[in-house]
Order: sequence, then C-alpha cells, then structure tokens
Amino acid sequence: MYIGPMFEVLVFVYENYWRGDACPELEQLGRKLSVAGFEVDDIQQALSWLDELNLASHKTVLIDISQSAREHHTESAQSLRVYSVAEQDHLGATCLGFINFLESADVLSPHMREIVLDRAMAIPGQPMDLDDLKIIVLMVYWSIGLEPDALILDELCDDTDRVAH
Repeated sequence: MYIGPMFEVLVFVYENYWRGDACPELEQLGRKLSVAGFEVDDIQQALSWLDELNLASHKTVLIDISQSAREHHTESAQSLRVYSVAEQDHLGATCLGFINFLESADVLSPHMREIVLDRAMAIPGQPMDLDDLKIIVLMVYWSIGLEPDALILDELCDDTDRVAH
C-alpha cells in the first residue's frame, strides 16, 4: 500500500515522539526531519499540517474544559452529525463509515471527530484513503496527549509496516 510522502513524515513523527507535547518546536522538528532524509517539500507540508493540528487540538481542549463546566452543553446521544457534500465527496463512504465506527465505539468524541474532519479536509485528493485517515486519527490522539486503547490502536495500526507504537 502506497502512502503519500507527507503521511510518511507524520508516521515518522508519531513513531519518534510518543506524545505531541514531547515533540520539538516545528523549526527544530523540521531540521530533524531533514536529517532523517525527508524531502523539503514533504517536510514543509507536514509541518504546516501539524501546526494546524496543534491549533485545532488546543482550541478543542479549551472548548472541552469550558463545556464540561456547563452541563447544558453536553451533546445528546441522539444528536447526528450531517456531513456536507464536500466532506462526503472528499472522505468517501469507507472513511465516513470508519469515523462512525469509532464514534459508536465511544473512542472518538464529537470534538475529536471535528478535528479529524478538519485535518482530513486539508489533505488534497478524493476520496481519501482509509489508511491515511487512520494516520490522521492517530495524530489527533497524539496531539491531545491521549493513547487509544489497545483494540482501537490495533485497528488504527493494522498495517504493521507503517506504525508500531
């Protein structure tokens, strides 16, 4: 299975920095990635993507904290996320089904889902490859300092050649 060069950079970052807060600043990370042999364009694309992930994760953590203080903002179990046509086209049925599976297994919160969708929509090409989406989900967990439970981690890392944490 082929994964794009930017995803190879993301997998490298995930495998080498256990949590997002253990990762060096983007400038230093860029130098380390260059030394590791990644192409400059791929590094820049990945760093930009990671910067946006960091911003989205930070905002979501703040939202989660402020909402937990207000009980009337908890999401109803009957609420439904309606995907736009652009999201449906970009993600495809397989990726949307996988996101639904993660949500129904209670391992992807609505806030995390929105970060996953934001970061997935930032990737060119459609429909998105499921393996690429799994890397995005892993990176969202990584960025907020959570580790998925062992069964979900196995599901996200079912290609043993790519990600082993």
